[in-house]
Amino acid sequence: MRIPLRTIGRVLAAAAFVACGDPKPTNDVGQNSPAFKVALLTPGPISDQSWNGGAYAGLLQLRDSLGAEVSHVQTKTPAEFEENFRQYGAQGYRVVFGHGFEFQDAAVRVAPDYPNTLYITTSGSTTGPNLAGIRFAFEEPSYIAGVIAAGMTKSKKLGAIGGTELPPVKASFEAFTAGARSVDPTIEVAVSYLGNWDDVAAGKEQALAQIARGTDVIFQNADAAGLGVFQAARESRKAWVIGSNADQNSIAPEVTLGSVLIDLPLAFLTVGREIRDGTFTPRVIALGTSTGVVRLVVNPAARDKIPAAVLQRADSITTAIAGGTLQVPVASRDSSAR
Repeated sequence: MRIPLRTIGRVLAAAAFVACGDPKPTNDVGQNSPAFKVALLTPGPISDQSWNGGAYAGLLQLRDSLGAEVSHVQTKTPAEFEENFRQYGAQGYRVVFGHGFEFQDAAVRVAPDYPNTLYITTSGSTTGPNLAGIRFAFEEPSYIAGVIAAGMTKSKKLGAIGGTELPPVKASFEAFTAGARSVDPTIEVAVSYLGNWDDVAAGKEQALAQIARGTDVIFQNADAAGLGVFQAARESRKAWVIGSNADQNSIAPEVTLGSVLIDLPLAFLTVGREIRDGTFTPRVIALGTSTGVVRLVVNPAARDKIPAAVLQRADSITTAIAGGTLQVPVASRDSSAR
């Protein structure tokens, strides 16, 4: 069963018992505890309706579908990443998810000290005896988003706004640009990074600046700060927005073309079942278009505004990517994508 991300607010209210502060080590939980205990570390607030909120929905999916005992904590600095990884290991948690590319170094340092805890980093590419990564092929639907953006722009000026310049985010913007230029090589794409993931005002300011320069479609991948991009587009009515990570079509449906999403509940459940059943092998788990975990969801409210030929082209490209006959060109692809 998949948890729709638009219901996260109601889910949060019903799940108030889930730990959201610093986990406190206890002496009565050993490393071999029979309970299936799963923890999640996020780099930002789960109210962002994006990257972090989707992961929390995934955590609750493990609770509801697999009977896991779950805990969550928001962390902001590498020191906090390591501290909380260690505390969850000391508590005997079976699985700890570090949600983001930036958690990898801390996971590498901590994992050897807690061999009975499995550390998984999303957007991660590092592995070990109890260390794994999940690679989301986010560049695939990002490319398709570029194709749609090229079919909608009147100015031939597109924008991309990110939180910080992590390699996975950069790769998604490169894919977006490649998709747009596969339609029209003369299209310009302005890329901006805010330097953080939480500043809604900064997201709005940067979006307004791009719109003032003639940008009329903006692809945002900035978590909570990305909400400011929707605000700018809604107020100016001069640009379309493409959301990211979660289905953000309902945030500002009048100015949203669609969302490049990662179905994190499905991803977490796929991995969680393997772990619970004892069949999991630490590795980099690749989840792309063919798995349904990453995909572009066109906003139903905007579908009739998008030319039928553009939608048909996007559908054909989706089929080709899923079938392995089209490889999305991304120059800086590392081995992970957020």
